[in-house]
Amino acid sequence: MASLHRRTLLAATASAALAVPALRIRPASAAEFTYKYANNLPTSHPMNIRANEAAARIKQETGGRVEIQIFPNNQLGSDTDMLSQVRSGAIEFFTLSGLILSTLVPAASINGVGFAFPDYKAVWQAMDGPLGAYVRAQIGKAGLVVMDKIWDNGFRQIT
Repeated sequence: MASLHRRTLLAATASAALAVPALRIRPASAAEFTYKYANNLPTSHPMNIRANEAAARIKQETGGRVEIQIFPNNQLGSDTDMLSQVRSGAIEFFTLSGLILSTLVPAASINGVGFAFPDYKAVWQAMDGPLGAYVRAQIGKAGLVVMDKIWDNGFRQIT
């Protein structure tokens, strides 16, 4: 049986330690940043069509470094489940109704108050003005980042 000398063992260990980082293999298509965008809309909805176009363009313009994965049709759970996932960091982007968000931020329910606005001109004046700023500030206090412009989910409704 051959004996193993201490110097031989140390040299082999040092060589192996230097070689291990070189063995780390990353898939060529792996993005440096991957984000999830979830919503409750069908795949065929214009929001998802545009989201997929935007995700493809972002991936192209960043040379594949940024990938946005689209999860339509409540694939990641109910609206309340997905809101919890946003809060925990499992989902980065989520389009939801103000009524769902109002379970966390009561001021977000303003767009669900039936006939609160006489027309869309009044809606956008309010949401782009002080009222919208107030609602966004309240959402921010809940630890969420909200876009300056909201998506039109209906304003003259009672459901």
